Order: sequence, then C-alpha cells, then structure tokens
Amino acid sequence: MMRFLRYLLLVVVGLMLLTMALANRAPVPLQLLPDNLGAFLGFNGFIVLPAFLVIFAGMIAGLLIGFVWEWMREHKHRSTASVKSREVAKLEREVSRLREAKAEPQDEVLALLDDRRKAG
Repeated sequence: MMRFLRYLLLVVVGLMLLTMALANRAPVPLQLLPDNLGAFLGFNGFIVLPAFLVIFAGMIAGLLIGFVWEWMREHKHRSTASVKSREVAKLEREVSRLREAKAEPQDEVLALLDDRRKAG
C-alpha cells in the first residue's frame, strides 16, 4: 500500500512539474550584473533560457544548499555518535576479556572439557 502511495505521489509531482514546464516555456534573459554595474565594468554577460529551466535550477540549488547546510549542522552529532560507538566497542572488548580471565568452571566435568579444548 505504501509503495502504491509513493508511486502515486511521484506521478502527481511529475505531472505538476511537467505542467509548470509547459506553461513557462517563454525565454527569459538572465544577466550576470545589473545594467549600470555592467556598463561601469565593461562586462555585461547574459544568457537567454526558458523560464522553467530557471525555476528548476533555483529549486535544485535550494535543495543542494539545504542538504549541505543540514550535513554541516549535524556534523557534531555524527562525530559524537562515532566517538560513543568506539567507546562502546572498547568496553565490550574489555568486558569479554574480563569474563574470559575470571571465568572459572563450576563443575569438574566442565573443567575437564575446558582443559581438553585448550589443549587440543
């Protein structure tokens, strides 16, 4: 059921994006600098693109900036989790080493079996 809803949502979003792209096909000029500043510097670069490409590029840039921002914001949590994970692994190794060092068989039969395992 969830897979169906996910595919349905993807189809609806795809249709919305396609409709928006078809409605915004008119070319728009994108200037690198404002007219006055471009005239002052002697460089006035511009490019003409369909409006939907400009809109989609803005969406993608916003998503990428948001992902990078979140990744940087959560860095301290990831580093803390990594340190704690290494600490847990170290403590588990220490506990297993102490169990092996302090383990004493409670029965004579178990002691004989343990001695045979160690010997052979």
